[in-house]
Amino acid sequence: MFIYSGLIFMGCTSKAKGILGPINYPSDNPFQEEIAEFGKILFFDTRLSSDNSISCSTCHLPEKAFTDGLSKSRGVHGKIAMRNAPSLFNVAYQKTLMADGEVPTLEMQALVPLQDTSEMANKMGELIRKLKAIPFYQKKAKALFNRDFDAFVLTRSLAQYERTLLSDHSPFDQWYYEGNEQAISISAKKGWKIFSEELYCTHCHPAPFFTNFKVENNGLYESYENIADKGRFRINGDSNEIGSFKVPSLRNVSKTGPYMHDGSLKSIDAILDLYSKGGNHTQQQNTVIQPFILTKAKRENLKAFLRSLED
Repeated sequence: MFIYSGLIFMGCTSKAKGILGPINYPSDNPFQEEIAEFGKILFFDTRLSSDNSISCSTCHLPEKAFTDGLSKSRGVHGKIAMRNAPSLFNVAYQKTLMADGEVPTLEMQALVPLQDTSEMANKMGELIRKLKAIPFYQKKAKALFNRDFDAFVLTRSLAQYERTLLSDHSPFDQWYYEGNEQAISISAKKGWKIFSEELYCTHCHPAPFFTNFKVENNGLYESYENIADKGRFRINGDSNEIGSFKVPSLRNVSKTGPYMHDGSLKSIDAILDLYSKGGNHTQQQNTVIQPFILTKAKRENLKAFLRSLED
């Protein structure tokens, strides 16, 4: 444990076993606990924003499963970010980053909010000069990386910390993987059966990650004609990808509302309403999404299961 700027940090650890399996670290950023600890300090430092007002943790609060509870996050000078903040739990296992599934590594992803004009709004050269001038940061860069504080140090450290954010011991995990029959309620067990056997939920949200890591159109809107954010379409210009966004994990879903890439659905009931009507039938919608009927009892059981994923 160490203390910096009035904050108490426990040492970061990284597991390479358990139900989620090993973490694959980049060759240029193998796990070192000291670097992860340094990344944690950076993650909570508001000086990473251009006006020293927000940190990474502003939009990724630990108590909200590393989301912020807003429809769309707030950036510097009260600006509104483009999308809803995703949870960072188990981000170490993500095959691609960002809602349109385009950024391949955490190290590269760190550059996006740092430079986005609606988020932290930095010019990288100016940011690096500012952080390098902090004696503690320059000293740590030399000690950990044998180089001056630069973008490499910043992004590798943040990525190291984020890879320590693991969620793999929810009540559901204790029941399903460890055999503890008392870990979840009978209602939650019934909900899991509905989720995994009666409905199509596991097509996109299979255990243990409760995401398939793919980019899909879930039928949130009937048409994206008048909607600015068209998802992965903005990357490739492929009309088949209009309205396609990365499938989020359902782990800790009871803590991560509001939901969808734009925070437009405010509750789990609203999500169930969307899927029970079979989505809004946009042309590009995933065909697996079909209407279904849930009795009040089954809906409550399904919600009990989803709550059991809270770690």
